[in-house]
Amino acid sequence: MSLLAYVTTPSVGKLSETDVLLKFRQSLKFDGNPFSTWNISQPPCTNVNNVPNWKNIFCEHGKIMGLNLENLGLSGTIDLDILKDLPGLRTISVLDNKFQGSLPTLNKLPLLKSAYFSNNKFSGPIDGKIFEGMNTLKKLYLAENEFTGQLPPIIGELPNFKELNVKNNKFEGPIPASYLKLSFSSFDGNPGLCGPPLSKSCSEEEQKKQESSSSVWKIFLIVVVVIVVIGIIVFILISRGKKNPHQEVVLGGSSSGSPTAQDQKLIPSSDHLNKMEHGQAASSPDRPSDVKRAEVAGQKLLFLKDDIEKFDLPDLLKASAEVLGSGVFGSTYKAALSTGPVMVVKRFRHMNKVGKEDFHEHMRRLGRLSHKNLLPVLAFYYRKEEKLLVFEYVNNVSLAVYLHGNSKSRGNQSLDWPTRLKIVKGVSKGILYLYNELPSLTAPHGHLKSSNVLLTETFEPVLTDYALLPVVNAEHAHEHMISYKAPELKQSGKINRKTDVWTLGMLILEILTGKFPSNLLGKGTQDTDDLAFWVNSILGEDSSETEVFDKEMKRTNDCESEMMKLLKIGISCCEVDVEKRWDIKEAVERIEEVKEKGNFCSTVAAATTEADNMHTSR
Repeated sequence: MSLLAYVTTPSVGKLSETDVLLKFRQSLKFDGNPFSTWNISQPPCTNVNNVPNWKNIFCEHGKIMGLNLENLGLSGTIDLDILKDLPGLRTISVLDNKFQGSLPTLNKLPLLKSAYFSNNKFSGPIDGKIFEGMNTLKKLYLAENEFTGQLPPIIGELPNFKELNVKNNKFEGPIPASYLKLSFSSFDGNPGLCGPPLSKSCSEEEQKKQESSSSVWKIFLIVVVVIVVIGIIVFILISRGKKNPHQEVVLGGSSSGSPTAQDQKLIPSSDHLNKMEHGQAASSPDRPSDVKRAEVAGQKLLFLKDDIEKFDLPDLLKASAEVLGSGVFGSTYKAALSTGPVMVVKRFRHMNKVGKEDFHEHMRRLGRLSHKNLLPVLAFYYRKEEKLLVFEYVNNVSLAVYLHGNSKSRGNQSLDWPTRLKIVKGVSKGILYLYNELPSLTAPHGHLKSSNVLLTETFEPVLTDYALLPVVNAEHAHEHMISYKAPELKQSGKINRKTDVWTLGMLILEILTGKFPSNLLGKGTQDTDDLAFWVNSILGEDSSETEVFDKEMKRTNDCESEMMKLLKIGISCCEVDVEKRWDIKEAVERIEEVKEKGNFCSTVAAATTEADNMHTSR
């Protein structure tokens, strides 16, 4: 036997990664051919940039580290006995499929870090024994299933566990105390659940049952509480000796919990916010000399980032305000603080059906996002009637202004081909990041349109109004948000994991043609093929295909083949049949393949790169 044969042939009794996946595929049931790239002609992974040869997998260092089997119409058996022969497997996602029965025995994959089983038909109680020994598990998503019984305390006791989503199941009983330490959790839609962090309290009988389940845990919890109390006392004592405001600015100072008349003046009323929207600074009442912090009636301005200068809500109310626009959510205005940076504040009026706890959790989750093509949420303010989100100010205008505004509003500039390609690539990367970081959301952006794409001074796109579907009132979302104008609303009555791909396709066509998608103007679900239908009709005529492109887009013949390639990518993303429409990963891969061609494009691209480098060096 040759040395090469010895090196490449797997040892007896051990399956190769190719064999494991092909054997695993046999345990699944599906229509069509979602695994068309799973074949023995090439290995699943390569050693080049972690790019997989097979779809629906993630690779790292030439080995399979994840399975992404989302929205493939799968059913059958998730055979973990087969998958345990993949030593590098760390994540598995079967979101939006048709799996039934009990939750698989997850500790057959003891090194798993994240597991996503939401939006299936799993049912029955969950045996805590299936999590024993899973010391690396961090995330578990079980939302939108039919699980019953009590939540196993062991999940919250796992040493590295952080995120749990069990929304809209049939769990009942007290929420285990071990869950209180999680950085993200969601229990809504389980009427039988009770106890913290929910507002619904448990009966004495249920509480006794929970308390008797683990005497060891009670002792541990007491120790933790004592340590936390001591820590809080030390923290307060230290804080009183400092003059700097806290990161979490409490707007309310009455220790009794009820605001005094002086305190009440500082509560940000709708009148204050209305004045800001009209460019007026809110009045600043005199504060008592002994009030070192802006404290009023328990209201809070919460910061999500540590690396920004802190301010309080009265600072915003006193700021010189300039209205930037008014959209379907509410008004947006620029607030120039007397000391510190310029901020953008968005006022949301259609989030009054989300509870305080769920809103805070979702904002903290958005606060952990970090990507150059996302406008980060810096801080937020919660009140039942309305919410404020605070962002950094971007000193330029939106993509919509450059595409549809007059020459004065865009500084007498038009977007050339290299710049438009740069914008498309940046937008697609931002969307893909949202999909990777927010896997439990059906449409991680949910409201992608040209007015929600800001452009920096170097024309780097920055996405706004993303990931708001979970906190926007459902009826308002259905009527106004872009995702709810997708063609699948007519087919199935709901959006899915490919809806953002459709909105990305519409945006690509808008960028290349310069035409506004008229089907996005109306309320509710409209005929959604207007722009795509128009593009297809032009391409089908005898006239020059280039007539479809925006006449203000500077280009040469050397660029047109790549422009046409991107146009066809946009059309494919707008595919009405969801089954035939690409997923976001494939769409981004196709977009990344589009290049700039010709001397003219190369010259402009070089100038753009130089401008980027100059901006970075500053």
